[in-house]
Amino acid sequence: MVLTVTLTGCARSADPVERPGRTAAERVRSAGPGAERGARPHAPAAEQPYRRWGLAAPLAPAPAPARTPAAGPLTGSPARPALPPVVDRIPTRDKVVFLTYDDGAERDPRFVTMVRELRLPVSMFLTDSVVGPGYAHFARLRSVGAGLQNHTLDHAALRGLPYAGQRAEICGQQNKLQARFGLRPRLFRPPYGTYDTVTLRAAADCGITAVVLWRASMGPTDLTYTHGSHRLRPGDVVAVDPDETRGPGLRERTTRLLRRIQEQGLTVGRLEDYL
Repeated sequence: MVLTVTLTGCARSADPVERPGRTAAERVRSAGPGAERGARPHAPAAEQPYRRWGLAAPLAPAPAPARTPAAGPLTGSPARPALPPVVDRIPTRDKVVFLTYDDGAERDPRFVTMVRELRLPVSMFLTDSVVGPGYAHFARLRSVGAGLQNHTLDHAALRGLPYAGQRAEICGQQNKLQARFGLRPRLFRPPYGTYDTVTLRAAADCGITAVVLWRASMGPTDLTYTHGSHRLRPGDVVAVDPDETRGPGLRERTTRLLRRIQEQGLTVGRLEDYL
């Protein structure tokens, strides 16, 4: 006698066997939880953007700033705008500093990638005669979040110049940036950090609401300070030295600066959010 046994309801194998004709939905379901959401293992450390740019840890996100001006202009009238405040540090309890870059001579496309991948808020103070035909680079920087601000047409030392000359330098660059990008900057940095009352009057008449200097600057090797403590403090404006003829390039100097910022328990804020 031959005994025939038919088995039904067998347990499903832990490793699904591919069957001809299975639909894509069946294949996704059989792959287990998370497959429909496109889940994948964590990227290895080498893929993390902060490591790619020489940092040991990601930058802490900046807090949302209070929507109140850090420094108010001197009183004026609709016919005569108020003189803008001059700042090198912004009073804030937020543990942030602000990164600024001058002139526009350095146009490394990898710096654009660095800003994008690190989500780094930076402010570029541009001089038309230095940027020359390179405005497309700054359009790319703007597209990844950089702020574009005014640093005059020709990088002239303004202090002591007559009103007409100073106004031409400042308003001329306002017009250039408006023509290129459709914006008229609110912030202005005088070349070499020198200015006088005439500078402030001309800046105000060109639509500037704050004149931005710096308390610290990042040179080829390390930070230097214009006054006060030789340590970064919340609210400090930091200028990254534009001279690439000495020492490391722009990305390397930025990485060194970011390390100093992290070592001191700070992060980077967006200057335009605080002024």
